[in-house]
Amino acid sequence: MADEEILGKAYDSRLMKRLLQYAVPHAGKLIAALLLLALITLGDLAGPYLMKVIIDDHLDPSNSPYVAIPIEEVENYQGQGIDGMAFIRKSEEHSGLQEYYLLSQGGSFYFAPFKVTGAYTIKENTLTVNGQSYDVIYVPKAEAKVIRSSDYNSVMKLSAVYLVLMVGLGLLTYVQGYILTWGGQAIIYAIRQEIFEHLQHLDLAYFDKNYVGRIVTRATNDVENLNEMYTDILVNTIKDVLTLIGIVVIMLRLDWKLSLITFTVVPLMIAGTIVFRKKVREAYRKVRRYLSELNGFLAESISGMRIVQIFNQEKRKYKEFLKINKDYETSSLGEITVYAVFRPFMDLLYYVALVLILFYGGGQVLQGRVQFGLLIAFISYAQRFFGPINALTEKFNIMQSAMASAERIFQLLDTKPTIVQPKDPKTPTEVKGGIEFKNVWFAYNGDEYVLKDISFVANPGETVAFVGHTGAGKTSIINLVNRFYDIQKGQILIDGLEIREWDLTELRKRIGIVLQDVFLFSGDIKSNIRLNNEDISQKDILEACRAVGADKFIMKLPRGYDEKVTERGSTLSQGQRQLLAFARALAFDPDILILDEATSNIDTETELLIQEALKRVTKDRTTLVIAHRLSTIQHADKIIVLHKGEVAEMGTHQELLARGGLYYKLYQLQYMSQRNLA
Repeated sequence: MADEEILGKAYDSRLMKRLLQYAVPHAGKLIAALLLLALITLGDLAGPYLMKVIIDDHLDPSNSPYVAIPIEEVENYQGQGIDGMAFIRKSEEHSGLQEYYLLSQGGSFYFAPFKVTGAYTIKENTLTVNGQSYDVIYVPKAEAKVIRSSDYNSVMKLSAVYLVLMVGLGLLTYVQGYILTWGGQAIIYAIRQEIFEHLQHLDLAYFDKNYVGRIVTRATNDVENLNEMYTDILVNTIKDVLTLIGIVVIMLRLDWKLSLITFTVVPLMIAGTIVFRKKVREAYRKVRRYLSELNGFLAESISGMRIVQIFNQEKRKYKEFLKINKDYETSSLGEITVYAVFRPFMDLLYYVALVLILFYGGGQVLQGRVQFGLLIAFISYAQRFFGPINALTEKFNIMQSAMASAERIFQLLDTKPTIVQPKDPKTPTEVKGGIEFKNVWFAYNGDEYVLKDISFVANPGETVAFVGHTGAGKTSIINLVNRFYDIQKGQILIDGLEIREWDLTELRKRIGIVLQDVFLFSGDIKSNIRLNNEDISQKDILEACRAVGADKFIMKLPRGYDEKVTERGSTLSQGQRQLLAFARALAFDPDILILDEATSNIDTETELLIQEALKRVTKDRTTLVIAHRLSTIQHADKIIVLHKGEVAEMGTHQELLARGGLYYKLYQLQYMSQRNLA
């Protein structure tokens, strides 16, 4: 499925259900993170309300009523009183008494006999408000300090509570983030492990049809996109929704009129989000497509760097990369442009809402209908109201990315290998290595057969060679013996047992293969021979290397068998890598040895060493040899000549020469070529 089709919708319940299955083993971590998020959300919502209490109940004295009590009736009163009266905060036991409200102007305090709303002035103990004048009681500074001492203490306590709350939120956020990341990484680890394990069991046909870069992208970029979903969406979305609901409830309880004014911009936000979703989907589709192309091109170019440099293709490859890289840059800028427009637009809506709150709420404060602390708290909640909305909008993009990546990952995981273990796998008790092809037909694609009605027998201990022009089907026979592919018609028997009935692991364990293009892994010499098989001892490694003559160059290396091997063995010569491949095959002590052009890239001296070694290692072992150099297979027990996927001739070297057929012509061509070179 193309990336464009995958991105058809941002949410797929079927995919989400599969993704959540990976989270089940780590549900404890996710639930813990969710509970911590709930506490963090509550603490975050409590902050502005605590600020309101500090401002309205303690910093602004005009909001709380006082009553005048004879000073001798007030126990432990610390002040001197005003005209023998102590002014204290009104409580339920003081009902029915005259209320006084504390006003301040120019650093001085006064008691007014009623709650003052709107702008006022005080001059010479006369209060002027709304054009009316009233007498007020002047409060000496010492007395004012006593009167306000309780407010001061409350402010200090509430400030300490606010500080503890913020520090606690910081610690909880750290712990929650750590647990969430821990859980997310554990899930991603499991997915990545499953992908790699699945890749190892896919048959070679899958890798023939898919670019390495695209496969690597599935296991890296796409998996990392899922990490964002597990750590950001799965839990934090719940937090954003809970925060949004909590803010709306608190705002409505504080002042429903101010709330409705704030919500007037919500329709514009919804409209903007709909447009954003459409635009970002188009932009993101391009980014994913060009990223996949970029990764594929890089993987291919790096793998083929030797060919690029040999044929001086650096400029051409650079131009190709420049185009792909430019396309990726342009698509990325397009995605960023969408965000660059959307985010300021959302910020603009916030500022519009803020202006409306200040315009209306400020007027209400001046008229005394709304307390100043409530307005401050409301502005803070309004800011928090837009935060989750913006976060949810951005999570849409992450969700879209995750769904697209999940689709690609599950496409890979749902790809079933065609080469599978039989239901009732069998292994002969004694493996001799006999091979028989019975009327075998094989095609890589459809009915385009590369092998047609192939029949031959390789008896245990025999050396059978295959020759023929390029494309004749020699390597296909080798692939079939290893059961890298399954045939369409006929039978392949090993020790009389049909190859599809063999235990697949046991079958390949019995076969050693040396290819023309030797692959060495990063590590050291001995690990490349043993391939982490602990059954192969150091002694086995030494014997295998001596048998093929590899010990001579290995012992000349600074660290011997512990010498480091770089990627693909680039620090070793072709001949040295070929010798290590022989040693690797022999160390596993196979019953069947396959040599696929194994001596074609080796110099004459090394080839002579290997030919001597092969006389020893092929003894009592069935050996299949593919060779272009006919001189290397003259002593084979049987030579099979292939032509256009069919067996053209079969016999020994001398028999085929005497027949004067295709083998004779090939031999003459090589003989003449060698004479001309000489």
